Amino acid sequence: MDGKALWVALDAKPGKETEVEAFLQAGQGLVEAEPKTVSWFAIKMGPSRYGIFDTFADDSGRDAHLNGKVAKALMEKAPEVLAKSPSIEKIDLIASKLPK
Repeated sequence: MDGKALWVALDAKPGKETEVEAFLQAGQGLVEAEPKTVSWFAIKMGPSRYGIFDTFADDSGRDAHLNGKVAKALMEKAPEVLAKSPSIEKIDLIASKLPK
């Protein structure tokens, strides 16, 4: 599979973990309205460490997402709930297994 993806690492401020989780859960509704976002996952990797992994067919989908409502909301909320700025990495997909 050829495609594009994003990996976003998020570190919650102490005591803000519940707010980060609520933000990520609410973000799913916004992503549902993005036709070029193929898949989107919000994950918890530890007590205060979170991540977002999402996939797109091409750069236009990824760019639309980066300029969309979820990204805007994240950047607005970040100073309040995150210990540091989100780390956003653009990724090229080289293989995948998805439901048919």
